[in-house]
Amino acid sequence: MTEPTVLTVSDLNQSARRLLEERFNLVWIRGEISNFARPRSGHWYFTLKDEAAQVRCAMFVNRNRLCRLQPGGGGEVLLRGRVSLYENRGEFQVIVEHMEAAGEGALRAAYEALKARLAAEGLFADERKCALPRYPRHLAVVSSPSGAALRDVLSVIRRRFPMLGVTLLPVSVQGAEAEPQILDALHRAPALAPDLILLTRGGGSLEDLFTFNSEAVARAIARCPLPTVSAIGHETDFTIADFAADLRAPTPSAAAEMITPDANALNQELGRWRQRLMASSTNRLELLRHRHAALRSRLVNPRDRLLQLMQRADDLETRLRLSLGNGLERAEARFAILQRGLKRQRPEPRIAALTAALTALRDRAEQRTEAQLAQRGERLRALARTLEAISPLQVLTRGFAIVTGEGAGAGPAGAITEAAQAAPGDGIQVNFHDGALSARVERRAPLPEQWRTLNDSKAK
Repeated sequence: MTEPTVLTVSDLNQSARRLLEERFNLVWIRGEISNFARPRSGHWYFTLKDEAAQVRCAMFVNRNRLCRLQPGGGGEVLLRGRVSLYENRGEFQVIVEHMEAAGEGALRAAYEALKARLAAEGLFADERKCALPRYPRHLAVVSSPSGAALRDVLSVIRRRFPMLGVTLLPVSVQGAEAEPQILDALHRAPALAPDLILLTRGGGSLEDLFTFNSEAVARAIARCPLPTVSAIGHETDFTIADFAADLRAPTPSAAAEMITPDANALNQELGRWRQRLMASSTNRLELLRHRHAALRSRLVNPRDRLLQLMQRADDLETRLRLSLGNGLERAEARFAILQRGLKRQRPEPRIAALTAALTALRDRAEQRTEAQLAQRGERLRALARTLEAISPLQVLTRGFAIVTGEGAGAGPAGAITEAAQAAPGDGIQVNFHDGALSARVERRAPLPEQWRTLNDSKAK
């Protein structure tokens, strides 16, 4: 028989705790708080019960410091937490991570649904948002005149940028009258010509912030032509108005910080720019002073310069007079010398002699030209007679003939000058001075004796 496994109490509680945490990782529980305790550690311990049962709960300080709800006996709440077991006492408990009033569940569901619908419409898109002015002069604040949020905003503005003008549009920030007052304030604000609008209130529960989760308020913010800043509740609070605004600030004080420039920092920066400007101006003035001194040293008194020019003009006038006088005297002397030389060498006789010589040369040239023309004419006629004497046509008149090939024409180029140039049967043409005869060679015979003797004598 197998012996049963024996567990210690610690092992049992530890196993039970692990099983519970794995099975019930995260749960939502609704109930009424009782036996609330808050020791010096800051942790919250209480019992959550309904009409039939109860369970121990613990909410540690790192979680309860984020809770806006301050629990007390008799309050009904909605918890989100992990089921566990306190091993030391074996007590079943819930480790709470989030707590809100029981009525907030429906409000949160409506909040999430509206947020998703407006986001899908593009109401929260970045391209719709306006940039805040860097140095605003007029701020319109939509808030409760008695709330701490307004005091925080004004305090920060007085400290950082006291020259900013602030106009309050007083409204209720919760309750039935809050929404119409806020809508009316957003409608009237542009007529005041502010540079931007701040919509703010302090923290509260989801029910307290219900007005700022209104669709009408969100659309009014989106329609507003001026840059709008939303600072609703604490840092962990997010409302529909925050998403619709051009800028969301975590707190009213942070909104004032984001809206206003730091006057002290601006004064310091202005001081630095003033110092740089003064240094630059000093350097520039010193440079101009040096340039002025240099130009002044180069500048000549116009009166002194005029006197110098007048003196130079007198000097030039004197020199001109002397130069003109001496030149005139030299010109007159030169003219007299030339006139005397001209008288000694009169041009009339020389012109007459040159004219006679020119006439003689012209007559000689004409005579010589006529003689050369006559001589060359005679030579030309002699050449013509010689040419005529040696012409083949003149030979033909004395009883001679020129033999050519048949059809070759009567010109000398086609003449047959040797018997060997024609064979028996060849046609020939015999050209006389007054006509031509066609013939055919019957035979070729040696030269007759009487012509051979003449030919030999010519050869010798």
